[in-house]
Amino acid sequence: MTTRQHLLDFDQDRALQLFATLGEPAFRATQVLEWIYEKSAPSIEAMTNLSKPLRQKLADGYDLFTSTIIRRAASKDGTVKLLLQWPDGATSECVMIPSEERKTACISSQVGCPAGCRFCASGLNGVERNLTVGEIVEQILRVRVEAALAGGRLSNIVFMGLGEPLANYENVMRAVRIINAPWGCNIGARKITISTVGLPKQIRKLADEGLQLNLALSLHAPSDALRAELIPWAEKIGLQELTAACRYYFEKTGREITLEYILLHEVNDRQPHAAQLAKFTKNLRCNVNLIRYNPVEGLPYERPTSEATAAFQKHLRDNGVNSHVRSSRGLDIDAACGQLRRKEMQAASATVQLTTHSEQQP
Repeated sequence: MTTRQHLLDFDQDRALQLFATLGEPAFRATQVLEWIYEKSAPSIEAMTNLSKPLRQKLADGYDLFTSTIIRRAASKDGTVKLLLQWPDGATSECVMIPSEERKTACISSQVGCPAGCRFCASGLNGVERNLTVGEIVEQILRVRVEAALAGGRLSNIVFMGLGEPLANYENVMRAVRIINAPWGCNIGARKITISTVGLPKQIRKLADEGLQLNLALSLHAPSDALRAELIPWAEKIGLQELTAACRYYFEKTGREITLEYILLHEVNDRQPHAAQLAKFTKNLRCNVNLIRYNPVEGLPYERPTSEATAAFQKHLRDNGVNSHVRSSRGLDIDAACGQLRRKEMQAASATVQLTTHSEQQP
């Protein structure tokens, strides 16, 4: 059985090699890349300036899109979440987040998540596998269609969906270079954000890539003790080690670090936590994004009050910390990371249990 390949796995160099192998001139590779990234071709058959024999040759061994959209949820605020299913049955999410200034794609890097944050739906079932380069890029193209339907151009990318991007480092970086390339999605590096729970070795490696990417650290707690309670991975990686890696990133790139801090009602949203966080930020060139928690069914955490959020931010600002409260988007469509996928998995599990129960009846 011949293994089919994903065209979105190919960067420019590999595309040139592919067409040389197929006995085709180099300009055919350029034409195909233009169809994919500039003309948004929905299929190989739509690439009409390729000969029919060449289109057939490509169709016989290669796929442009490999996912099926099994759920599309549209929020009243314009946010659109897609639940994609891959050929092996695995699922992942991507989101189009609109605003007046930009259209942002929030994409996944893994199926599930290994970090296991106690408050997050993404890692409740662990991690199944890494997403491939093509699967990462395909999410961008899916969301780009949604951005166009919303009357705009996809302008920003955030790796803040399912998974830990730096745990799938090689695939994520190959995808980033396709997203950034002039022949690819042509989105500037400063418009691309990599969000990580914190892998110091990979943060340093990312700093040496020579790209002006934004780095966001999912902090969520101002002390090692509380962070270890919320994020199992933090038991092995302390804030001192993370701070050193983030400093290195700033020194190499000149890009200020963003600290992502999800506020959990009466867990990490009180004034002593704000004071600890303000003190922590003195060690970094950074800004702080405060995020009010989106509750996940079955988990014990609650959304903080608007008053507690405002007081937390005021304390930070009074201490000279550049902080913002990120707007909650898509609350009516389970837009928080992993929620739509989890609901789909629960529904599928319930169906299997019901079928099994029925089959066992006399």
